[in-house]
Parts: sequence; C-alpha cells; structure tokens
Amino acid sequence: MISPQASGTPSPARARLLETASAIFYADGIRHVGVDRIVAEAQVTRATFYRHFPSKEDLVLAHVEQRDQQIRALVTEAFRASTDPEALLVMIMAGIGEEICGPDFRGCPFINAAAEYPDPEHPVRLAVQAHRTWFRQTVLNLVTAAGCSDSEHTTAALVLLRDGAMAGGDLDDPASVREHLMRTARSVIADGRKAR
Repeated sequence: MISPQASGTPSPARARLLETASAIFYADGIRHVGVDRIVAEAQVTRATFYRHFPSKEDLVLAHVEQRDQQIRALVTEAFRASTDPEALLVMIMAGIGEEICGPDFRGCPFINAAAEYPDPEHPVRLAVQAHRTWFRQTVLNLVTAAGCSDSEHTTAALVLLRDGAMAGGDLDDPASVREHLMRTARSVIADGRKAR
C-alpha cells in the first residue's frame, strides 16, 4: 500500500532521492530500475531511502506527482504573464514544443509511466490520470474563454496534438514536430473560433 507523502519541508536526502530517481526513471524506465541503483546514485543509505519512501512504489508516485506539480507551476506562470485565453493556449503549446526540443527528451513522462502501470486503479496510474484531467480541464477553460463554439472538440484536438507531439518529439525530428505542433494548434484554435 502506498503511504501518503509526509507533510512539511522535504529533507535534502529525500529531495536528492527524488531528483535522482526521476532522472533514472525518465532515462531508463521505471519497473526494471532497482532501489540499489537509486540509493547508490543518490549517495544515501538504504535506511535513508526507506525512511522517506516505505517502498519503491511510493517513490514512483512521488516522481509522477512532482512532475505534475512542476507543469502546473509553469502554467500558473503563464497565467501571470497573460490574461488572453487564446494567447495562453498558444503559450502552453509553445511550452510543449520547447520541452520536446530539450536535451535528452524521451517522451511524455506521464505516458511513459502509464505504459509501465497499466492497471487503471493503481495509485501511479491514478496520478497520471489526475494530471491529464487537470490538463484537459485547463485547456477546456481556455478554449471556452477564447470563444470556440465546439469547445469539447477543440479541447480534444489540442490534447491529441499534445500527445502526438510528445510521441513524435521522441521518434522524429523534434524541431519539425514543434513547428507542426504550433501551426496545427493555431489552426485548430482559429477553426474553433470561426465556427461560432
């Protein structure tokens, strides 16, 4: 059973474990990476590991939740920079484009985690779904505010674009994927507004 995350400021050892594990999980996958490797690379003892994470599954859940919080913080920053819903949609898509062109990009960390945790009731899979639900709702709110008539369709199209870009950015030329992501996202938003 995955235990709830402890409240308060995380210790440096916990932060180092999470940072190390997140880098390893993203680069090499989750399931086949053992606690011994994480402990060695984080330079902590096994006792320290288990003091902060009662199981590897707790660490995986913390990894997914931390990535979710990082993305939510980036979107919050975008909302501080603009109040124009169409501009915000473009900014979110541009952020995705920048991510796929970043060094060592290996696809969407949420899709990657979901592939390794297929059980829809597993806490890791539920955390992935919570992120996707938040992202979809954020896009829907902006699409609606931008005046798109069929907001559900426009939202679904933009979420699919995001997912496709995350896969394509890992498999194809990232710069080309980013260019097509941005052109298509602008077209989807404009079409949604024209349909009013």
